[in-house]
Amino acid sequence: MSDTPKPPPLTDFWHDLPREGKWLLSTIILDFIGTGLVLPFSVVYLHEVRDIQLSTVGVLLGIPAVVGLLLVAPAGALMDRVGARRLVVAALAVQVVAEVLMSQVHGPGMAAIALTMLGVASAAMWPGFNTLIATIMPTSVRQRYFGVSFAMVNVGIGIGGVAGGLLVDVERPATFVAIYLINGLTFLAPLAVMLGPLRRVNGVPEAPADDEHESVAPSYASLLRDRALRPVLVLAFVAGFVGYAQLNVGMPAFARAEGGVSTQALGVAYAVNTALIVVLQLVVLQRIEGKRRTRVLIAMSVIWAVAWLSLGASGMAAGTVVAAVLLCVCFGVFGLGETLYQPTVPAMVNDLAPAGAMGRYNAALTASFQLSGLVGPVVSGLLIGHGLSTVYIVVMVVGCAMVAGLTRQVERRISLQANGARADRDGVVLSV
Repeated sequence: MSDTPKPPPLTDFWHDLPREGKWLLSTIILDFIGTGLVLPFSVVYLHEVRDIQLSTVGVLLGIPAVVGLLLVAPAGALMDRVGARRLVVAALAVQVVAEVLMSQVHGPGMAAIALTMLGVASAAMWPGFNTLIATIMPTSVRQRYFGVSFAMVNVGIGIGGVAGGLLVDVERPATFVAIYLINGLTFLAPLAVMLGPLRRVNGVPEAPADDEHESVAPSYASLLRDRALRPVLVLAFVAGFVGYAQLNVGMPAFARAEGGVSTQALGVAYAVNTALIVVLQLVVLQRIEGKRRTRVLIAMSVIWAVAWLSLGASGMAAGTVVAAVLLCVCFGVFGLGETLYQPTVPAMVNDLAPAGAMGRYNAALTASFQLSGLVGPVVSGLLIGHGLSTVYIVVMVVGCAMVAGLTRQVERRISLQANGARADRDGVVLSV
């Protein structure tokens, strides 16, 4: 018989969560219902409802990413000094005000102010929540928490997207005002949790007495000297570039320009992506528990390569039902890869982070992701816009191969604990 211990059943997850973790998880679906309400309709709202030129809308919608990238490093440093919870509270308050301003936009100037505020909030929100998670959750629970959280995010966005599609009407501007106000209201729920049940959570973990990192000064200079973290950040950038940076730009652009698919088919493909994440995430979490995270990421890179090849094949059947089916296959397979990425990389970074520097480590991960989100759409726009769609698919598949190669490099540099593998007391790995 094998001595390899079985992973804990998912039914134990809620029981294993500390009380603060349960509160942190409790508002996710509601919060992201609001996000789903507005996410698909930003361009429609600013261009068709508020009569802002489309070229200007493109620039405006890039503001949050640029502002977030510029501010994420100082936000991470501030978290390590004053605690992640305080910055998350401030970010949530800014987010509420920004959404109210968005609902009242009547020109580019006001839109720029609102979107700048959204960028300020995002600089603290993502690394702040990840740092809170790492502070509250024991290492044994983090990976499952990140996975369950991601599934709940997609449930919320899916519900919000459907509801938004039923509510909004370009002939009735008040419907767009309503969804932005509702989105603002949803941020009050996590704000109430932060100010109420979690008011005593600081978000700055204390280093244990035997912490091997305790002598390391928590600075970005020491972070960049961390040989284990550097390849993880590069991996996160390349994975973001071939993955999430293309999901809302490159993939639909290719599908429309080369595959000739309808907007209805595109909507179905996004629905397939969300549904598969919701259905598969818990199953995937059970399967990968105790496995080396690097091996999981290699599997993800292969899966994403298959997704890109499916998208490329859709261009060979342009304007047909086959093209639409292949597009749905692409988005569905990509969603399966997402269920492997989301639980592993954030957990890996937080297991690498010294106590007292988790804010900076999470900020660095966020910056890698945001940078890929800026570079990815530019590359896809240039290649597809200049008729180089085949080159575009090749670049994405090669990028997936690079992810696998970088993952092997990461595996050689990180500890078994950070890699999520179970080991016995002598350090012998009990699972691959």
